Amino acid sequence: MTTIKDSVHDHIEISGVAEALLDTPAVQRLRRISQLGTVELVYPSANHTRFEHSLGVYYLADSALDHLGIEGTQAERVRAAALLHDIGHSPYSHNIEDVLYRHTGLYHDEVHDLLDSGPVADALTDHGLNPDRIADLIAGNGELGQLVSGELDVDRMDYLVRDAHHTGVPYGTIDSGRLIRELRFVDGELVLDEGNVQTAESLLVARALMNPTVYTHHVARISKTMLKRAVEKVIEEGETSPEIIQRMDDSELEVTLRESEETAETARRLAHRELYKRAVWAEINTVPEDILTADHPQIRAFEHEIAEQAGVDSEAVILDVPSKPSMKESSSRVLVNGEMRTLSEQSTLVNALQRAQQEQWRLGVYCPNTVRDQVGDATVRVLGLDIDGARVREVHAGINTTLDEFE
Repeated sequence: MTTIKDSVHDHIEISGVAEALLDTPAVQRLRRISQLGTVELVYPSANHTRFEHSLGVYYLADSALDHLGIEGTQAERVRAAALLHDIGHSPYSHNIEDVLYRHTGLYHDEVHDLLDSGPVADALTDHGLNPDRIADLIAGNGELGQLVSGELDVDRMDYLVRDAHHTGVPYGTIDSGRLIRELRFVDGELVLDEGNVQTAESLLVARALMNPTVYTHHVARISKTMLKRAVEKVIEEGETSPEIIQRMDDSELEVTLRESEETAETARRLAHRELYKRAVWAEINTVPEDILTADHPQIRAFEHEIAEQAGVDSEAVILDVPSKPSMKESSSRVLVNGEMRTLSEQSTLVNALQRAQQEQWRLGVYCPNTVRDQVGDATVRVLGLDIDGARVREVHAGINTTLDEFE
């Protein structure tokens, strides 16, 4: 047995197949992948890694298995899946995932190819576990897959608390102990037991508060889009492949971007925190529908048109159109009077939080500080934004962060 001191869960005891997996290269690589990517440019202490998070998910999965009375091979499969659930992550976690998906068609939780050979496969088979079954659990398939990837999964329980702890914000607090104690399987569905509507709501509230203050803070979004643009460029130039980038760690990607003539300037800006600024920051009700639903080629075409009208280089304009607001956690299931219901059916809080998400949504256009005014004016014309003035006043709906002045 191995015991590891964790900043969130205190001492974590690891044994069995998880202990055998711990020192495999695929798991150790997670030490070199940041949990929150470019959020560290907003919150300096947000430098925790996917390795720490994976240990936390393992700990919570082990606790849930004990509570649910699941033992033997079934339990070992879940423990293995919990520890391995992030080994498919690319550098900087989710920041460049959609770029790589456009080329590979794979997301981070599609890991069958990573588990079919090598040290991880050897460790699994040595403990009588089928790697394909573990990969299915990581993808959230099957009854027990819901523990690893679902609306009430231990992944979410760990990252909300861990991310709040390392950023220092007070919004991600949830009672993971109670959440785990109240988990039940009903007709193959993972639900919270009677009287736990508020317990389910706590997950939803924590996520809703962490989103604007941490995950979609405007500085994190700007730096993320700059990083994505640079990764797109090195792939387009043929200097590396999406498959190679997928298996890099953060430092290896940074070196790749620094050594490319096409991306060296962006790499320097990110390293020195000389970021683009907001030329436009527009609310959802000011944005035409065709912009909200634009795909990647259409967004690139808008960027070129904005740059042309502003009289700047096309690489100096980044259009950032987030997905429409959604609240996956609202489909969490709770028992109410013996009947299984989704949280959205039972909670009056859901509608309020969904409205808040709508109000917090922003379209962003980013560029060097020296050309903000002309890019802002051109953006309003090209996109047909329904706003007063050439640039949107930089006022945040919802909760402002303590570091919001660091634009």
